[in-house]
Amino acid sequence: MIYNTISYNSNINGMELYAGHLTYCTNIHAGESWAAHFDALQQNFPLVKSQLSPDKPMGIGLRLSNQASIEILLGDNMFQFKQWLQQTDAYVFTMNGFPYGGFHHIQVKDQVHAPDWTTTDRLAYTLRLFRILSALLPPGMDGGISTSPLSYRHWYDTDNELAQARMAATKNIVLVAEELHMLKQQTGLTMHLDIEPEPDGLLETGGEFIDWYQDELLPNGIQHFTEKLGIAAKDAEEIIKRHITLCYDVCHFAIGYEPHQAVIDELAEKGIVAGKIQISAALKATFTDNNRMEVLDAFRKFDEPTYLHQVIARRPDGALIRYKDLPDALAAEDEVAEWRAHFHVPVFVEDFDLLQSTRSDIETVLSIQQKQPFTRHLEVETYTWGVLPDALKVPISQSIIRELEWIKHRLNN
Repeated sequence: MIYNTISYNSNINGMELYAGHLTYCTNIHAGESWAAHFDALQQNFPLVKSQLSPDKPMGIGLRLSNQASIEILLGDNMFQFKQWLQQTDAYVFTMNGFPYGGFHHIQVKDQVHAPDWTTTDRLAYTLRLFRILSALLPPGMDGGISTSPLSYRHWYDTDNELAQARMAATKNIVLVAEELHMLKQQTGLTMHLDIEPEPDGLLETGGEFIDWYQDELLPNGIQHFTEKLGIAAKDAEEIIKRHITLCYDVCHFAIGYEPHQAVIDELAEKGIVAGKIQISAALKATFTDNNRMEVLDAFRKFDEPTYLHQVIARRPDGALIRYKDLPDALAAEDEVAEWRAHFHVPVFVEDFDLLQSTRSDIETVLSIQQKQPFTRHLEVETYTWGVLPDALKVPISQSIIRELEWIKHRLNN
């Protein structure tokens, strides 16, 4: 099987492994203003780099809120940041454009999807991020920005409302593809929007993403490019596939019990690119006749009010039950064999007493990536550090270093 990747040529070779560029997402750091986020970067990134890539450049997975994306363009903020990158021997090749607003120290929950892709606010924010990335991206390197799976499905009450939301969101995604095509013509830069399926998103699974891509994005996108720009249908399809890609979030796909090899093979068969692998682990547990109450008590320790912690349960017959959040699952009395919960835990820990992590899913995906890379961008994203139970917390820079060292070891061996 030949996997599709964005063409790439660059002389940066620091944290670039054979399997791609590896970094961590800075959404682990608090700070919604540019000044606060830049301060967190200056405090933490040099220490991480000194341990992982002391003599060679290291990439950054930059997360900017809407507020920070506006502020970085004011005055000489961009110039100062680019100077710091040069002095630190760092570069930006990927960004996280999923959370638009506050992401720490407030209740986020389903508002992580707001504003969604049906809105011009989400479109304007994302296009601004691409303008920023185009100013930061090293010559010859492709750049990507991950984003939400169109919207949150529980905001819509009827099938008709869902269909209308998908159509509106798809049209805005096509406008991003048009802008990225124009930027490539003007600058030569290849950039891609990496759409990230998530439990309870409008695009929840790998299969849903592929179906949407084939049945909705391509037909609408091809029509847009042929009618507005006079581009041939075949060329329009190539443009869309170059600029609209998948963010393969291992945690999200693990929660849904997805068969990684089959999903990756289907992407290759259909010529759809994975722009980025986001690497993080979720919680899971197997129920027996004797441990139900103890397992539920163990999950309760992770019930916190900041983020959505969707749970997907597997019945003994293999059928899946989806719960919007951990409290909903804890209140249910369904007979199930296994739970998987959307709570990011450090990738270097596999066992949490009665609970385990989905680290084996990471190992499966990294093995595929190692043998035949299907993307150039790899990003660790354990953003829940601030809400982990105290027993799991270590200094944030130390945790980032341990996670990246664990990933590097598996990719290099």
